[in-house]
Amino acid sequence: MTTGAVVLAEMLEAYEVSHVFHVPAVLRRTMVEIEARTGIKRIRPHGEKPAAYMADGYARATGKPGVCMAQVVGAFNLAAGLRDAHLAHSPVIAMTGGRDPNTKFRQVYQEVDDVPAFEPVTKWNATVDSVHRFPDMIRQAFREATTGAPGPVHLQFRGNEGQVDLEEADMEPLVESMFARVPPFRPRPDDESVSAALAAIEAAARPVIVAGGGVRASGAGAALIALAERLDVPVATSLNGKDSMPGTHPLSIGVVGTYSRASANRVVGEADLVVFIGTETGGMTTHFWQVPPLGRRCIQIDIRPDAIGRNYPAEVAINADARETITRMIALAGEAPDRSDWIRRCRSIVGEWYAEYESVLGSEQVPIRPERICADLSESVPDDAIVVVDTGHAGMWMGGFYDVRSPEQSYLRSAGHLGWAFPAALGAKCGAPDRPVVCFTGDSGFWYHVGDIETAVRFGINTVTVVNDNHSGNQSMRGFDRAYGGKQSEQARELWVFTEVDFARVAEDMGAVGIRVEKPSDFLPALERALEMDRPVVIDVVTDIEAVAPAAVV
Repeated sequence: MTTGAVVLAEMLEAYEVSHVFHVPAVLRRTMVEIEARTGIKRIRPHGEKPAAYMADGYARATGKPGVCMAQVVGAFNLAAGLRDAHLAHSPVIAMTGGRDPNTKFRQVYQEVDDVPAFEPVTKWNATVDSVHRFPDMIRQAFREATTGAPGPVHLQFRGNEGQVDLEEADMEPLVESMFARVPPFRPRPDDESVSAALAAIEAAARPVIVAGGGVRASGAGAALIALAERLDVPVATSLNGKDSMPGTHPLSIGVVGTYSRASANRVVGEADLVVFIGTETGGMTTHFWQVPPLGRRCIQIDIRPDAIGRNYPAEVAINADARETITRMIALAGEAPDRSDWIRRCRSIVGEWYAEYESVLGSEQVPIRPERICADLSESVPDDAIVVVDTGHAGMWMGGFYDVRSPEQSYLRSAGHLGWAFPAALGAKCGAPDRPVVCFTGDSGFWYHVGDIETAVRFGINTVTVVNDNHSGNQSMRGFDRAYGGKQSEQARELWVFTEVDFARVAEDMGAVGIRVEKPSDFLPALERALEMDRPVVIDVVTDIEAVAPAAVV
């Protein structure tokens, strides 16, 4: 006989989980058994939502499921934090306390039925009401999170704190190590479909590849580069796939879509065949299905059959793993046709983009231009770093102006939730402690979870956080201009302009290292110092409130 707590602790360790992110009180006895029996670290942030974001960052950095937990009263907050993992297909396992059948409908303190809240943001949403079910339900959670297109799952344990883990049963841990990371399965394409795709690419005069998050989830970046070079085809990426190909590669044209680089949108717009690999062709990647326009010839390769042809009818459809498919395409490819005119055209478009923004990329303006920060980060972030980026203006600046320069560098971005990046970076550092982790966010995003500077200090999570601090959410500037007919009132500016705060001082007060940067020439020395520190560092960069990221080109 053994307790559910022992089984859960031992199964988490057997599935290679190194950290759990939780807000007490949940599965209290399990936490004790984790301490006594395993090397797993328990990270307690200042809220359930950052706990979910940390688990998400951990999962994206490692390919292993990230585990987050909350008691019943915090479960809704945890569900809200899973939305980004759901949108980004990140394998996160959420565990919460839940209602006890003996006290349902009797107005128990803090009781609400939480299970429906998890339904829209999970692949699998289940309850564990009997201790006998611990082994098979935990096993299934790892199966669900890692197979197919990865994604979050939720297990609700009976009792407001999951006290079912105290109970005993005759059971043993049930572990399948292949489901400890993504991807456990690699479905292969059939040669007929691969040959059809190659024939369509060969016949095209202006083909382009659009690589999405499925390429990075499959670990197919090196294969993608080899395919592009073999077929002489330029490559654009989605934001989720940005690290699939270094931005400095001669065939790289940048990020396509809404938070994008104009060169990528222009090339994809001119292409006569678009090869979508591991992307759902959603609104952000295609700028609401304008890049490329609907009706453009396309090939789509995806592990999810329901993603293929959803937005662009596919001339060739391949339902298989990205790396397996790309590898087979390389094996079956013949000699590439002469595409020198098309490649020259693409390089010219990319060159025009760099020429257009050369002045701001190297600007000495004070307050500092965000483009200058991105350019300096491109040059100086270590080759093995994990770069974690917020959404909103942070996502626009880094998506368009930052270049991944090494195949070993990882780029993780918010799938749409402002404030995600800072706690996600802490989770990424937990999962990859030997790699530098650099977070890029704005002050608007940093305010969401600024209290978790203290979490980083308490647990020694030594990330570098760069804050694009223009004391505003100025991405909203254009929208309010439109709403106010072109001229905003002072009261209108209250909706997006904040109090000026020195985040470096805030960081210092919480025990971290704070560095304030007010001149462009001071940023690189600050970054170099931060990367050498063995403590959490916040670099507060004072930037121009009037600097607005360029709108997407159609």
